[in-house]
Amino acid sequence: MPKDLTSSHIDRQNILNNELALIEIKKKSNFKGILWDEELMFTREMASELFEVDIRTIGRYIERYNDELTQNGYQVLRGKKLKDFLHAMQMSFGKDINVPTKITVLGVFNFRSLLNLAMLLSESEKAKILRRMMLDIVIDLINKKTGGSTKYINQRDKDFISAYLQEENYRRQFTDALKNYVEDNRYKYAHFTDLIYVSIFKEKAKEYKKILDLKASDKVRDTFYSEILDIIAAYECGLADAIKEEYVKQGRKLSCREVESILEKFENMALWKPLIHRGRIKMASRDMALRDAFHYQLSEYIQPLDKDEYEKFLGAAGEELERLMQENKDVLKRLKERE
Repeated sequence: MPKDLTSSHIDRQNILNNELALIEIKKKSNFKGILWDEELMFTREMASELFEVDIRTIGRYIERYNDELTQNGYQVLRGKKLKDFLHAMQMSFGKDINVPTKITVLGVFNFRSLLNLAMLLSESEKAKILRRMMLDIVIDLINKKTGGSTKYINQRDKDFISAYLQEENYRRQFTDALKNYVEDNRYKYAHFTDLIYVSIFKEKAKEYKKILDLKASDKVRDTFYSEILDIIAAYECGLADAIKEEYVKQGRKLSCREVESILEKFENMALWKPLIHRGRIKMASRDMALRDAFHYQLSEYIQPLDKDEYEKFLGAAGEELERLMQENKDVLKRLKERE
């Protein structure tokens, strides 16, 4: 979906937290700044020239978005830090710049906060061009890392394999319980699977497939993050026991309505609240950032991904895991079938 960086804090922060993307953006933007404290720095005046806007405009944005810009590296220098920076400024530009000596404070951007400013500056054509470049780089980077498809980016997590195999085992327990203890109904497996999905992430399988643009032949669970698989496994394990217990109590097979009542009581247990809350955040936030997929039912849970999340799914560890899974997919398939 189209992203407007000027209006979406989440989209801005998702780019700024993506260290791999920042490296590429720094290479392609080729901005000339002041090397200080091992970082490339820019004064307000330099930002004004780069984006071709009045310095007072820069000041207005700093005032309005101070917390966000500060979080991303903007700072106000005083005392020794200011003195050291002015010295670095003189060393960088030599006689080509008149370094002020009477100022007592100076606001400066690092590269990250300068990009943050560019994402906000709606008046600047230069900033608009930079925003387009940033979005293109992020898209190209994810496509490059995933071979052009983010469908199985969830499998780059080291915890995916164990969660996937564990869920398969509990899935079998659940379907066996439906088969042995619930009245025959050709739709009961799909029906209760959908009820579990709706309980955990508010979407039926068909709705989830549409959001991720999956094909009819694609298996939904192959695309779930490990945290979601763990919650589903816990649901299936617990419900299987609850269904069997009620079957023994009643001495007969249960109706679908009776199983729905069991599920309703089960999902309202307080212990699920923190787990489901965390799972919804993971699914909605990762899919927004990594798959460009927006879960409307989970919009309130979307947050920017942190650096570790990007490293997990786009970094070297994720690439190595994906390579090993491809090399051993036949072994994994046999292991799964044996469980």
